[in-house]
Amino acid sequence: MNKIKVLVIEPNKNPYVKEIRPTLKEEQKIVGGLIEPVDLDEDGKAVLICNEEGKVNGMEPNRYVPQIEGTVYGTFFLCGGEGEDFSSLSGQQIFYFRNYFSAGNPLDIGRGRSS
Repeated sequence: MNKIKVLVIEPNKNPYVKEIRPTLKEEQKIVGGLIEPVDLDEDGKAVLICNEEGKVNGMEPNRYVPQIEGTVYGTFFLCGGEGEDFSSLSGQQIFYFRNYFSAGNPLDIGRGRSS
C-alpha cells in the first residue's frame, strides 16, 4: 500500500507534513481514537480527520474550524479525498492549510481564541 502525504495539526503546534499508510489503524493512531472525516470543501478534495469523541474524552482544544462551526479537540490531520478513499494533499493544499492552521493564527484556539 502506497503512503500518502497528510498535514498533522496538534494543539498549540505548527502543522507538519507526515507520510502515512492510509489504514484505519494508522489514522486512529494519529487522532488517538475513532476517526471522523469532515469535508473541508464542497467537492471533497480536502478532508479533515479528527477524533470522533475528542471533546467527550477531554482532549485538548485544538483549532476552531469555520467549516464545522466549532472547535476540533485533540490532534487531527488533513488529507486529500478521492471518492471514498483518502489521498495525498497537493503541494498547493499543503501550503494553504499550513498557513491557515499555523500556531498564532486567529483560528488557533490554543492561543486565546475560543468558540
